[in-house]
Amino acid sequence: MGAGADRPEDYSDIAIESGLMLRLAFGRPWRQTEGMLGSIIDLLGLDLAVPDHTTFSRRGVDLGVAAALKKASGPVHVVIDSTGLKVFGNGEWLHEKHGGKPRRTWRKLHLAVDPDSGAILASELTTTEEGDASLVGPLLDLIPHEISTVTADGAYDGDPVYQAVAERAPAAAVIIPPRATAVLSDAAETTPTQRDRHIQLIAEKGRLGWQKAVGYGKRSLVEVAMLRYKALVGRSLHARTLPAQKTEAKVACKVINIMTGLGMPVSCRVA
Repeated sequence: MGAGADRPEDYSDIAIESGLMLRLAFGRPWRQTEGMLGSIIDLLGLDLAVPDHTTFSRRGVDLGVAAALKKASGPVHVVIDSTGLKVFGNGEWLHEKHGGKPRRTWRKLHLAVDPDSGAILASELTTTEEGDASLVGPLLDLIPHEISTVTADGAYDGDPVYQAVAERAPAAAVIIPPRATAVLSDAAETTPTQRDRHIQLIAEKGRLGWQKAVGYGKRSLVEVAMLRYKALVGRSLHARTLPAQKTEAKVACKVINIMTGLGMPVSCRVA
């Protein structure tokens, strides 16, 4: 399956991406995925060998995954958060064979979600050393739409996040609960910042009153998107290297967006 320096690839990037999407969408082991791909190739009447796991892993490192962004006609609300994904590798197999305490490796999946549609607007996969706040700017850079609000939990509170949003969406409202120890800035009396106004509103209405007034309840919908990711795709990454894991996560987000685009459940209170 491979291609030398002067030999074209047997499979286009779209074909490799489609194979990865098929694997993630059905949650099947690679052996079963290869069987499904073989059936599809036979139905198409193509004279091609079925790409194996090694081919997907090698090509996945440099695969340019098309952006799976919601097509919006107007400004979008953005909710940001992160979650951990376990790296599934040799450590687990050795633990199963020999016993003992396994050595776990984790990655952090950072998501920017549209709470109104459930669509994943942007994603970044990093090591656990990367702080959540440092990914706000890179995530917003991936969203080509006008941004009306950016919402996140208290872990994102701080001037760097407000500055990152202001540089990319000056008119956007930032909805982040200040820490309990937060104090007003020196200019709060004359030119209060957004953070100052949050502190003042909390002092006036309390935390629950502030949440209702600013619409902070939408933040929970990013947790729903993360639950959807882990339920549909899984809580682990199967690729061995960080570049390939980044591709795997982006393809997974694209799969989820396609699924949510086909239809979402509608809940209604009956009693």
